[in-house]
Amino acid sequence: MSINGIQRRGLMLVLSSPSGAGKTTISRELLSRDNNLTLSVSATTRPRRPDEVAGRDYDFTDTVEFNLMVNRGELLEHAKVFDHYYGTPRKAVEGALTEGRDMLFDIDWQGTQQLAESARDDLVTVFILPPSTEELHRRLHSRAQDPEHVVAARMAKASDEISHWAEYHYIIVNRNLEESVQAVLAILNAERLRRERQVGMTDFVKRLRDGQ
Repeated sequence: MSINGIQRRGLMLVLSSPSGAGKTTISRELLSRDNNLTLSVSATTRPRRPDEVAGRDYDFTDTVEFNLMVNRGELLEHAKVFDHYYGTPRKAVEGALTEGRDMLFDIDWQGTQQLAESARDDLVTVFILPPSTEELHRRLHSRAQDPEHVVAARMAKASDEISHWAEYHYIIVNRNLEESVQAVLAILNAERLRRERQVGMTDFVKRLRDGQ
């Protein structure tokens, strides 16, 4: 991928939040509006939900195969969340970045820390906060697929997740979906212009100085 004909390395855009704060909805909006942004499909041992498609939403696998992937070094990051394992396959991400394509990650703070250890220079991290505890509780209750005990567990976990907000580059309070989406798009567009990501800029500047 290039900007104005100048070759660019892709970036890894991470969205994290407590469950129910809106990161999945924001992610869907970003993907529908930006053709150079691709969702990183995580591997997971979680059962597939009725509306999910294997290979599009997740790569569904079992615990034995997941552990083999970890041991073979095939995952950039992995974590256990609510009794299930999630991880990011390395090969697809590294190929996309080399080609100048940007990857979107919908992962938690544990996965973000692991990505920072292995690919800090490629990482742009955004934490999404709910406008209030009451609103977060309302959003979780509105999910038809989550029973009451799951809602209670997610609310209990939210405080711990929110405590990691200061580890992120950017913070957005999701009061309004459209405003939040526009804020992330602004971050994405600015980060694409960072000098170190424009790997073709050195040659471009050299040609300018040579009068070409």
